[in-house]
Amino acid sequence: TELSERDLDVPAWDSLSDQERQVYAHQMEVYAAFIEQTDHHFGRIIDYVDELGELDNTIVVVISDNGASAEGGVHGTFNEALFFNGVEETLEDNLDHIDDWGGLDTFPHYSWGWTWAGDTPFRRWKRETYRGGVSDPCIIFWPDGIESSGEVRSQYSHVVDVVPTILDALGIEAPTTVRGVSQSPIQGVSFAHSFDDGAADSKRTSQYFEMFGQRSMYYEGWKANCPLPGPSFAEAAEKGRYFGMPLTGDLLDDLDADDWELYNVIDDPAETKNLAEEHPEKLREMVRRWYAEAGRYGVFPIASAELSRMNVPRPTVAKPRERFVYQRDSAPVAFAAAPKLYNRPYSITAEVVIPEAGAEGILITQGSRHAGYALFIKDGRLHHIHNYVGLDRFTVISPDPVPTGEVTLRYEFEPTGPPDFAVGRGSPGRSQLYVNDGLVASLELPYSTPNMFGVLGLSCGYAAFDTVDTSVYMAPFHFTGEIKQVVIDVTGELIKDDKAELNRLMAQQ
Repeated sequence: TELSERDLDVPAWDSLSDQERQVYAHQMEVYAAFIEQTDHHFGRIIDYVDELGELDNTIVVVISDNGASAEGGVHGTFNEALFFNGVEETLEDNLDHIDDWGGLDTFPHYSWGWTWAGDTPFRRWKRETYRGGVSDPCIIFWPDGIESSGEVRSQYSHVVDVVPTILDALGIEAPTTVRGVSQSPIQGVSFAHSFDDGAADSKRTSQYFEMFGQRSMYYEGWKANCPLPGPSFAEAAEKGRYFGMPLTGDLLDDLDADDWELYNVIDDPAETKNLAEEHPEKLREMVRRWYAEAGRYGVFPIASAELSRMNVPRPTVAKPRERFVYQRDSAPVAFAAAPKLYNRPYSITAEVVIPEAGAEGILITQGSRHAGYALFIKDGRLHHIHNYVGLDRFTVISPDPVPTGEVTLRYEFEPTGPPDFAVGRGSPGRSQLYVNDGLVASLELPYSTPNMFGVLGLSCGYAAFDTVDTSVYMAPFHFTGEIKQVVIDVTGELIKDDKAELNRLMAQQ
């Protein structure tokens, strides 16, 4: 396979400084180590199935969910929470954490140079529809059902074909109803016929792709691409386009007129030779096929990465609310379901009983040492820590011990200015502690977390996941008094950052 051309968004290795090479090389060392760890623990599962005597009769499918991920940006990042919050990653910050990279005190992501390398020989990466974004390794293991071993199959298939393949291999039909509820038809075709026949024809001859307004169509060895904002961010900028721009009718017309590319991926798997000018009729046919498939599978209206389009309200288990009540030691709440405390006035009120000997521990917390907050008692005093993406920690502490008996403990955040989303900083504000409705401590925060306390959730009465400051306490730090309830009130007006919300949605998926 001929390698794809150098990506214009990726600096050449020879152009890097010694410090950049040191950081980037170590990023891949840690990534490789994590793959080794993953392989080890996956092996434990396989070993257990073998102990049960069922390994040879077990179908194992190993597949990734997309091409390599580029959220690390040009330099990579020691803490992916920076990306989620729109904070620019820097080489200097990465150097400060180079010795801890991959340990508990980092939440790292490699440079997108490794993303491109990881998708070799293809172009681009996750969230785009070149083959680097939509091509995945897939391994099928089933000794009792597959005579062939260690062979490679080249038939075209898609992830939606996995379920039909397993149903076919097991000789069962998909149910038309489940508990009285009619089921949507399964979209996909079996490739079980290729298990022992490497020369078998593929039953899948076509497949459409669409992601953030980028579009692709595969049909019988041909693939048409229409990249948005462009083949690379650098080339898009030359046309005044950018990731997240609105996909207007005029822009769609321009894209359809001038930006579709055509490749023969049988002869040119890495999409290096654009044949659009040589085969205009084939290209028009492929574009028509894309629109037909998009209509068939409900793609319209096309959901580009336009922020207002991406951030429409989505279904939730519960109705929207402004008051959340939590009990101690209840199950943790996933980060996507936790109250959004960013860029708005809010309060946390804990009704507790402090024994005569005193108490300590977590009242409520969300996040980790990489980003988050915690309200807790330590050394008899009420504490609140706001961890800004692992770069700063703002701590306010009551000067006197919390009294014994029934006590109301309260934290309030009062914004004092607007957020600065352009540099990844949420609203500045006043961080305040109250004991029995009396203000006991206050701290001015120059900025706050703008959008997301990482991917770890909320817990009450203990730190279910991690600590927000390892120098002050360590998880789980159970509360030793009695918690009647903890109430989070978010009646204050929310200021939203569409771009950061888009990053949060990508993390959530």
